[in-house]
Amino acid sequence: GSVRLMPIAHFSVVALDCPDPMALAEFYQRIIGGEIPAADSDDWVELRFAGSTTLAFQRVAEYMAPDWPDGSPQQAHLDFDVPDLDAGEAAILALGARKAEFQPHPDSWRVYLDPVGHPFCLVKASSSAT
Repeated sequence: GSVRLMPIAHFSVVALDCPDPMALAEFYQRIIGGEIPAADSDDWVELRFAGSTTLAFQRVAEYMAPDWPDGSPQQAHLDFDVPDLDAGEAAILALGARKAEFQPHPDSWRVYLDPVGHPFCLVKASSSAT
């Protein structure tokens, strides 16, 4: 049988880089439904689904489409909710993650690199999160 491990985090968001977050969110909303809540910023727009992972869109000023199938440059990252950023950080660093040098909002979320360099974030779970 398989071994069930105690998770460190809850998978919450897949974020796609793009030049116009609202336009891309509306494109995907037409395909898969969901709700686009009022955005705090033109740089980050979320497409939310009840009881499911959020699809988010992040503005990148110098956006370049990926060169498929080569996969360069990076176009997406994963977000994982944790109740405690410091405890989550210690756990993922022990697994082989590296903390990124640039941390824009380290009290709310932190950026890490997986063992082969893909970025992902640990996000402090809010008490109102479902």
